[in-house]
Amino acid sequence: MSVLPVTDIESSRRREDVLRELNLYPLWKLRSAPEAARSAEPASISLPKVNTVQAEKTVAETPLDDTGVLGWSELKKRVKGCTACKLRAGCMQTVFGTGDESADWLFVGSWPTEDDETSGVPFAGQAGQLLDNMLAAIKLKRTENVYLANVIKCSGSIMRGPQPEEIAECSPYLLQQIKLLQPKIIVALGHAAATALLGEDREWDSLLGKVHGFGSFSKDKGQATIPLIITHHPSALMLTPLNKAQTWRDLCLARDTMASANQQ
Repeated sequence: MSVLPVTDIESSRRREDVLRELNLYPLWKLRSAPEAARSAEPASISLPKVNTVQAEKTVAETPLDDTGVLGWSELKKRVKGCTACKLRAGCMQTVFGTGDESADWLFVGSWPTEDDETSGVPFAGQAGQLLDNMLAAIKLKRTENVYLANVIKCSGSIMRGPQPEEIAECSPYLLQQIKLLQPKIIVALGHAAATALLGEDREWDSLLGKVHGFGSFSKDKGQATIPLIITHHPSALMLTPLNKAQTWRDLCLARDTMASANQQ
């Protein structure tokens, strides 16, 4: 999971304060003044051009074997029975993904939390509640026109971020989800998800506030570029609430990029 190290947390009391804050402000009341609200949501936004990243070992270039011909039902069975890497040994259950299988919006995290593995769905627990609030802030719901997934489908008992070889083993599943879904926009939540989708590890701050591009295959088997927005993972926001402002700007950028795409 792409979160800040525990050593960066000031104290256990600070963490409790953060959780209380999440309960008190469930709908992302970042600023109360009308002027501040206007500054966060400019009336006119000049959207940057999509920049397709060409890099080795991107998710789109990962060998699929026969995964690329599987439908939703077959793909779910394949993920459920996967033992391709060592993470599966300590995993309660795989976490495939959830939501509308014809959604325009795809939100991708890094790998399942313990809450995710217990429930069997991505973005469960406190992080999931915060994500639901993030979606509500741009008038979305996880059950309507939204699909949620992770790059890695199980995390096991290893308390660290996903390793390159583990991403390589699991990436074909995510790619096939993208091919089946054909989303109009992808939002990567956290550094690990961004790295997997871009195919390279870049400075985190340089990824925010921009429209990137993810290369995939459209339904007519042609190459397509899907707008990709990158922002903070909900788990990281729980530890560093000050990053909510940047995340709100990223969500607004995603919303406006989608609106622009729908007008074309």
